[in-house]
Amino acid sequence: MPQKAKIIPANIEKGRTIMANIKSQIKRNETNEAARLKNNAEKSGCRSAVKKVETLAAAGKKAEATEALKTAISELDKLSQSGIISENSASRKKAHLQRVVASVK
Repeated sequence: MPQKAKIIPANIEKGRTIMANIKSQIKRNETNEAARLKNNAEKSGCRSAVKKVETLAAAGKKAEATEALKTAISELDKLSQSGIISENSASRKKAHLQRVVASVK
């Protein structure tokens, strides 16, 4: 099993040196930071999937854009189900991508 990287609390990263004194709050800060990093990574992957659809559509590759659209929609659904982004935001982005792919000739 690989070693876990030491997580620096967000308040130190941003230049603040305030630390919790309570053991449970220190643990909670570490958990929150780990979740924040995981959420950012998942959002980044989703943004990449969305951008891939848009670039393929701009290049006029409808078949490839349609396949990439399925992946992007799946990513957006996963993010909305886990609460990383809101359902409305996911719906807006999916509708936008579907319009973009449909407009490719």
